[in-house]
Amino acid sequence: MSDIFDVVDNFQKTKIASGYVDFKIAKEEDYAKIGFKCGLEVHQQLKTEKKLFCRCPASVYNKIDEYDAEVIRHMRPTLSELGEYDGTALMEFRTRKNITYRLKNETTCTYEIDDTPPFKINTEALKIAIQISLLAKQSVVGELHIIRKQYLDGSIPAGFQRTGIIGIEGEIPLKNKTIRLIQLSIEEDSAREISDIGHERVYRTDRLGMPLIETVTYPEMLTPSEAEEACQYLRFLVRSTGNVFTGIGAARQDVNVSAEGGTRVEIKGVAHIKWIPLLTHNEAYRQVALLKIREQLLKRIKPTEWKMQVVELDYNKLNSSTHFILKAQEENKKLIAVNLPHFKGILSHFTQPGQMFSNEIADRLKVIACLEHPNMISSETPRPEFFFADGDYIRETLGASEEDAQIVFWTDEYDRQIAVETIEERCQMAFEGVPNETRKGLPDGTTIFERVLPGADRMYPDTDSAPIQIPEKWIEEIRQTLPHDISDEMKTLSEWKVPESTWTYIFRNNLMMMIRRINYETDVSQSFIAKLFAFDLKHLEGQHTPSGDFTYSKVLGMFRFIKEENLHQEISRLMLVELYQHPNMRFESILEQLNFKRRDKEKLKSYIPLLSEKFDQINSSKNPNAKFDWIMGQIRNKAMGNIPLSELSVLVKESI
Repeated sequence: MSDIFDVVDNFQKTKIASGYVDFKIAKEEDYAKIGFKCGLEVHQQLKTEKKLFCRCPASVYNKIDEYDAEVIRHMRPTLSELGEYDGTALMEFRTRKNITYRLKNETTCTYEIDDTPPFKINTEALKIAIQISLLAKQSVVGELHIIRKQYLDGSIPAGFQRTGIIGIEGEIPLKNKTIRLIQLSIEEDSAREISDIGHERVYRTDRLGMPLIETVTYPEMLTPSEAEEACQYLRFLVRSTGNVFTGIGAARQDVNVSAEGGTRVEIKGVAHIKWIPLLTHNEAYRQVALLKIREQLLKRIKPTEWKMQVVELDYNKLNSSTHFILKAQEENKKLIAVNLPHFKGILSHFTQPGQMFSNEIADRLKVIACLEHPNMISSETPRPEFFFADGDYIRETLGASEEDAQIVFWTDEYDRQIAVETIEERCQMAFEGVPNETRKGLPDGTTIFERVLPGADRMYPDTDSAPIQIPEKWIEEIRQTLPHDISDEMKTLSEWKVPESTWTYIFRNNLMMMIRRINYETDVSQSFIAKLFAFDLKHLEGQHTPSGDFTYSKVLGMFRFIKEENLHQEISRLMLVELYQHPNMRFESILEQLNFKRRDKEKLKSYIPLLSEKFDQINSSKNPNAKFDWIMGQIRNKAMGNIPLSELSVLVKESI
């Protein structure tokens, strides 16, 4: 019988054997070696007043405890046009979930709960989608066909999402390559999940039906950093229109990852682009680890000869009094033991940082059989107290050999059969390598099972929606008003000598137009304005909360005031601190708050001899630049707004 040290030791050995390379030291050649490939599906909410297929307001969010009614539904799969069921729909059906929707009259109508056919598509949303498609250098379709895409997880009350392709092909430039785009679709957003515990799942419908675009790339990113760069570019591209919502949840990324010999695995709903590199790295190496597991299993036994054994344990024959067992007994759960032939060392085999193959089974038990974590222990669990006490009884009851591994889980009769089937399915998949599935990304860079990867069988025409003509006149009118291409804007920033470290902030907040406007109206250099936004303002946003509504137009007003008052632009750095915290304060009052006084060059020069004399009295530094630095520090705020600091520097150097 293995103990905790054997399990931990096996985990470390399998981590090394799997060929895992730490993310911090991984190089391009490491990803080439494992055949890393990545594609993106980037979702972005469009800034419209109304939802896509009804006239409810968009982007009006309700609090969790604010709702006027509840609707409960049970989802069932339907046949595709070819008479087949989608695998994801069948998996969701097996979970036997009760889906509860919390409705608020302000944001929901009968369309959202599938009691009314769709209204005509939102033209405002359609034109924004065309605009973004053109920016991505795509060919816009002449006729939009709405199709239904099945979702039986309950995120859409109808059981399907209405979607349609706007543009095909296209491309986006990265630093060292070009990534091709497959398509851009317009679709309705899903409901927001509040909770998912056991067989009960609860949603809010305020977000449901909001216009959304999905941009899909080819799997041409060959490193995690390329995936992040491509996603950032797409984010900058859509924000350059000024027609998309920003903030948490407004943009979500699905990241498709594969390694050579593996298969496409979708990491669903990645909330932050900065998570993408580590998530894709770990997913690729998880697939490599699963391929190593397959290799080991195929050496031990043929898949057709593998069969697990299942028995119900008798609480009265147990010696253990572990917390899990006591809790299961108190809740009147059945204790089920499963023998996995020839799986010794497999359950503790490394899959991703901090996780092993047993996690693959436990995660599916939670999702498919609705057994909340913790839901199982195994003979290779790092805390094997239970198997120390009752391992012999379990193995004897199951007729297990030394080459086998065992799992014990607890459930009621209602979920028992699904749980057993789930364990058997996942173990059978281990002989095949990497299962097609959708996984959820976690902040620590690991992923957990979410559902079976959907296929084309879940899509079929929407009989409630007629084809929609897209006039060529629309396309040409939109083409004439497109914002600057993001790749061109990057070149412009480089020409302006704006540090590359500021670009993300500038594009993320769509500030190029504002920088140009301030420069045009005040003659302040683009580089100075960009740095003020990306360094000074960004720092303030992390340190303070405005007392009122702060907008970027306030900065424009500040620079206009500085020009009108014939002040030097450097005072903007001091004024911005007050302006951000008190957006409604008059600019004259800000100057008073800063104790600003007009001083000419001669007046400023007159301070220097006195400061020089004082420094000589208090100086203890041997630094030859100490006097200059100290005098500049003493006089800087008096000079700001009156003369450039570069001129002040010359005055001080000449005087000392």
